[in-house]
Amino acid sequence: MRHPLLSFLLASALALCVIAPVQADEFVVSDIELRGLQRVSAGTVFSTLPVQIGDEVDEIALAEAIRTLFQSGLFTDIEVYRDDDVLILELQERPAISSIEIEGNKAIETDQLMKALENAGLQEGQVFKRATLERIELEIQRSYVAQGRYSSRVTGEVEELERNRVKLKLDINEGEVAAIRHINIIGNEAFTDDELIDLMELSAGGLWASITNADKYSRERLSGDLERIRSYYLDQGYIDFGFESTQVSISPDKKQVFISLSVNEGEQYRIRDVEIRGDLIVGEEELRKFVRIDEGDVFSRARLNQTSETLSRRLGREGYTFANVSAVPQAHDDKTASVTFMVEPGERTYVRRITFEGNTATHDEVLRQEMVQIEGAVASTDLIEASKVRLERLGFFEQVEVETRPVPGRDDQVDVNYAVTEQATGSLSASVGFSQSAGIILGLNISERNFFGTGRRVGFGVNSSESVKAANISYTNPYYTVDGVSRGFSLSAKETDYAEEDISSFVLDNYTARMNFGYPIDSITRLNFGVGYSRSNIDVNDVPAVEIEQFIEEEGKGFDAYLLNASWTRDSRNRGVLPTDGLMNAVSAEIAAPGSDLTYYRLTHRAEYLEPFNAAQTWGLRLRTELGYGDGYGSDSLMPFYEHFFSGGYGSVRGYEANSLGLNATRNPNDWRRERPFGGNVLTEASAELIFPTPFAGDNRSMRTSLFLDAGNVFDTARGFDPELGELRTSAGLSFQWITAIGPLAFSLAKPLNDKSGDDTQVFQFSLGQQF
Repeated sequence: MRHPLLSFLLASALALCVIAPVQADEFVVSDIELRGLQRVSAGTVFSTLPVQIGDEVDEIALAEAIRTLFQSGLFTDIEVYRDDDVLILELQERPAISSIEIEGNKAIETDQLMKALENAGLQEGQVFKRATLERIELEIQRSYVAQGRYSSRVTGEVEELERNRVKLKLDINEGEVAAIRHINIIGNEAFTDDELIDLMELSAGGLWASITNADKYSRERLSGDLERIRSYYLDQGYIDFGFESTQVSISPDKKQVFISLSVNEGEQYRIRDVEIRGDLIVGEEELRKFVRIDEGDVFSRARLNQTSETLSRRLGREGYTFANVSAVPQAHDDKTASVTFMVEPGERTYVRRITFEGNTATHDEVLRQEMVQIEGAVASTDLIEASKVRLERLGFFEQVEVETRPVPGRDDQVDVNYAVTEQATGSLSASVGFSQSAGIILGLNISERNFFGTGRRVGFGVNSSESVKAANISYTNPYYTVDGVSRGFSLSAKETDYAEEDISSFVLDNYTARMNFGYPIDSITRLNFGVGYSRSNIDVNDVPAVEIEQFIEEEGKGFDAYLLNASWTRDSRNRGVLPTDGLMNAVSAEIAAPGSDLTYYRLTHRAEYLEPFNAAQTWGLRLRTELGYGDGYGSDSLMPFYEHFFSGGYGSVRGYEANSLGLNATRNPNDWRRERPFGGNVLTEASAELIFPTPFAGDNRSMRTSLFLDAGNVFDTARGFDPELGELRTSAGLSFQWITAIGPLAFSLAKPLNDKSGDDTQVFQFSLGQQF
């Protein structure tokens, strides 16, 4: 196959030779005849050819016509003849690409390579140009070199087929990524080589570097490392820092890389003074509260950027959505720097319209109920972001993104758009689970947290285990009023065999009906009030525990209770499941009102605090406490024993068997079985956890691994077991939680630290199919 340039020159010369004898005189083209076409249509040629029937041509015009046809890239050879006044073009088409095969690639996916070929004009059905193939070979080779694969080879093979077609094959030998043998840094005095190398993603040798591929050279990763070192110096006050040279050497076998960095540190600068200038819509005294750098501090670019962003957000709170605050440092000869924050608030903006996209199931009205930023009001960045957080907490959406768009032709108005990605909010499931306290768990549950896109919650469930048989139905409308007041109803029936949970031997049948109202105080605070009715029946065997036998003798076996409950909750956690940041406080009270067969009350307080240690929120601290107290009132001096608190097990004090802590019931003299837990009217529990990334896990949002320290116990003041610090049980260990496709999975390995004789300890605990 001829080279395109050679073909062009030969064809041009041939055209001149052919027409030269007959082109001494110009002639008028009476017709044009095309020969040799197979796939290219005559219309394509005529639309490209600058000569038409009726044109008067000479040898210069014909040579230009040949050049034009060659530039179309459709032909490898063109010959021109004249028969009287008929112009004849003999055309040889470029071959068409019949198929493309790629072999040997792993580091770069085939789809990516095919896309690159297509963008370069190499795809099935298109004309083949060898120059294009050679160029794409070189580009792919460069891509592999950028990955550190210096020994890679890319070879293109062309197989000619019948009917002027070709088959292309790219044979790729990716080679191995060159390993970094040594990293050398020259010119650094303020920081050691180890300190700077620790900042880098790349690493020279070592077992861990080999496991994590940190020793595999990549041009992009090196560029990122250089920027990290530069940022580190600028954050430590070295304004004049720069790289004098960066050298990457390759061993002769192309398997090892040697990196040498030469730096010029300069001197460390400190802050001389800080000024705020510009159009100060917000007073300077107020703005200075957000300045994070003071006179005498070491210069830090990161702190300057943080201050600029914070000042911009403060102006955004006043409606200056597009405010720009830039930090301008001025270096002085005495190694100090003056910093001026230039404030450009721009125009105060108002929200023209709030729109939503992506909510194919959820009604717009539901999303608007969560908006604290309203249309027509000043556009506040705080309120816009708070509205986004409220949407995320609904649990209806996998992701929520917000965009503030200027209104065309107006510099004082914006449109706010919330783009949501919906996720499943309902379930119809038959479940099987297991926990060490309840045994095998069977359940049929139907729940929908966003019923027909209205945001209402509907649920029905039937569950059975060795210890519990229960059925329930519930309905909650979180938008009962436009002010965000919620209303809910629930009915439940539950039979609990406490003997199966290793608690004192009795069976409790409980039937409950409730109605609740919730009132929002602010975006994260809520008050709830409710009323209910409960019927409880106790069944015991022939030898009940002494305390249960005495209770039945005094009070009977069946009880009606008219329940009043109230709670206050403040929850700023970022997620409903496995949160990583925020604080939750909940105080609740339930009272069996006068007129009930037994009058008593229960008070509980739960708190959870989470503090992330890094931006990705994979490292963090979790603190949890739960306190409870119950007692009788009026003619009843004690709360019913079946309303006791229990402690121990997963979700409580790990390392001790579920519900096992506290005083045991007094065994009946005729009962040969061991003493069993009886719970108590006082509960105290606390836990501290160090959260760290789950090794080898891609998505840490659905997994949590932590080291924990638990403490807690239950006390029974009626029997003289009052709360004492020395009676708290403690444990430490490792915990893992995972939201799987078949349900929540949790387990822990715990070591009791101060167990006493008679305590039931359990090192390994797990649960599948139960919420934690």
